[in-house]
Amino acid sequence: MKRCVTLLFSCFIATALTFAADSSLLPKSFAGWTQSGPAQVTKDPAGVDSAYPAVLKEYGFVDAETATYQRDDGRKLTIKAAHFKDATGAYGAYTFYRQPAMGVERIGTKAASANNRILFFRSNVLVDANFDRLTGMSAAELRELAAMLPAAKGAADNLPTLPQYLPKQNAVENSAKYIIGSQALAAVQAPLTADQVDFQHDPEILEQQYSLPDGQVTLMLLQYPTPQIAGERLRSLEPLAQGSPENIAVRRTGPIILVESGPVGNSEARALLNSVNYEADVTWNEATSLAKKDNIGNLILAVFGLIGIILLISLVFGIFFGGFRLLMKRLFPNRVFDRPETMEIIQLHLGDQTTSSK
Repeated sequence: MKRCVTLLFSCFIATALTFAADSSLLPKSFAGWTQSGPAQVTKDPAGVDSAYPAVLKEYGFVDAETATYQRDDGRKLTIKAAHFKDATGAYGAYTFYRQPAMGVERIGTKAASANNRILFFRSNVLVDANFDRLTGMSAAELRELAAMLPAAKGAADNLPTLPQYLPKQNAVENSAKYIIGSQALAAVQAPLTADQVDFQHDPEILEQQYSLPDGQVTLMLLQYPTPQIAGERLRSLEPLAQGSPENIAVRRTGPIILVESGPVGNSEARALLNSVNYEADVTWNEATSLAKKDNIGNLILAVFGLIGIILLISLVFGIFFGGFRLLMKRLFPNRVFDRPETMEIIQLHLGDQTTSSK
């Protein structure tokens, strides 16, 4: 009995260790890189970024792993992978740490690089990779790593739709910041405060810089759950724009409020503000015409059609049965039908009863 308990306990420990190894974010090896030691795991956002732990919490930080990799040629690579609740959080954290000076890379969902550092995310995992020396194959190696990262399931893998409304003309590359909380809003030094945004309504915010002839302009998109809420927030922001018409401009389109800051008094800035227009996807579920089963005329025609089919079937069976009976009577008279021994006539003999009574 004691041996059985020990064996079960050993199996449990082995299963737990195997599950823990399989559930890790970073693989033991990829594209010729091999971990030089055990990965460091933390669930404290301060262990990832001591300067902005509250920002990571707003984006839905879950845990993180840090691992060092080596190659046979002596090169080293340090990778820090942060796991978020959904892809929206990973995208927001990616935009928060991405800098305009970075170049665009094709790794994972989105990627940017500067010097020996490459920042990218795939699904709900954000990766910060630091090489001691870049080569022409570094991006391809990280693409292999991105394919090995775990991915969120279902709706958690969906990215926000707000970026599709950002104008692309004159935009400063890699300057967009996706914000869902007051900590990130303050960290990026947005032109609005948390009270002016009112995070009680769970808005989504996207900020991007634009380079115009009269100077750099910041365009903020604030998307609220309904147009009614957006209308209320717009009325609270209009005095801000009226007090400084040359530096602040506001506009609403559907559930999205646009806030433009900087030199906004010129025609280029006004054109940028008016270039964003919300388009709702309307699904009309109510029937716009009568279906065949709901049309009374079709119903009546179907009834008469059914009657005609029944009459036709009856006629066919009547002809068949009558013809068969006549044929049998001609071929076998008084042998199949109308045989004398089967013919019985019921007689009442009413005349006999009248005679006897007299």
